[in-house]
Amino acid sequence: MILAIDVGNSITTIGLFSAEGELRFRSELPTVKGGTQDQYAIQLLDVFRLHGADTSAVDGVILSSVVPPVTAAICSAARFVVGKEPMVMGPGVKTGLNIKSDLHAQLGSDIVAFSIAAAARYPSPLIVIDMGTAVTLSLLRGNVYEGCIIMPGVRVSVEALSQEAAELPHISIEPPATLLGHNTVDAMRSGVVYGSASMVDGMIRRVEELNGGAVAAVVATGAAAPQVLAYCEHKIEYDPDLLLQGLYLIYRKNASPRQRRTP
Repeated sequence: MILAIDVGNSITTIGLFSAEGELRFRSELPTVKGGTQDQYAIQLLDVFRLHGADTSAVDGVILSSVVPPVTAAICSAARFVVGKEPMVMGPGVKTGLNIKSDLHAQLGSDIVAFSIAAAARYPSPLIVIDMGTAVTLSLLRGNVYEGCIIMPGVRVSVEALSQEAAELPHISIEPPATLLGHNTVDAMRSGVVYGSASMVDGMIRRVEELNGGAVAAVVATGAAAPQVLAYCEHKIEYDPDLLLQGLYLIYRKNASPRQRRTP
């Protein structure tokens, strides 16, 4: 079994894979930036118990983190719970991705991971959209990462609107009743959902112009994607486990032959 952990700014996602790449369970927890090793160890143990999984069956661990203050605590927790040294995404980890970037280290490990999975699972050229705390839109041609666009996430946008405009309330993100709202809450929901969908559609069109024509596929991942994709004009496939699948593939690429043969 391979344990994959993705530490995002808001959510930490945990997945357990069989040696053959079958995702046995997926669990999401809030990212606690001041969390200790013991706190994260308790959470990991609770996740395994919740899904009826055995920590002793874990043969390896891979971790992606875009929250440096949390990385060490979660690594220590994983080491304590499963008794394996985590493979941490970063310099020295082979990915097979040809990154066109001024500084490779500036590309988030989460983007690298879901790009690897997308390149393996979908036709090229390919646009990959991640909708989390931020929205990233990346262009892939085969195993070549051409670059990305970073935009404010859905929740970030609505929270900023509520904080900066004194008379606008904090709202939940839900499908709007109509395009034109007839009260403040509905108007805000329409603006957030349709506005985010229009932003995604507009960026896809611009990237396709840069590409010289339509891409072969557009795939989206991230917690906020389902709330927005239904209102997009482009055909976009939703793949919620893309990042975890990428971590599994990267782990297998870097594992020793003995580890690769583990049943």
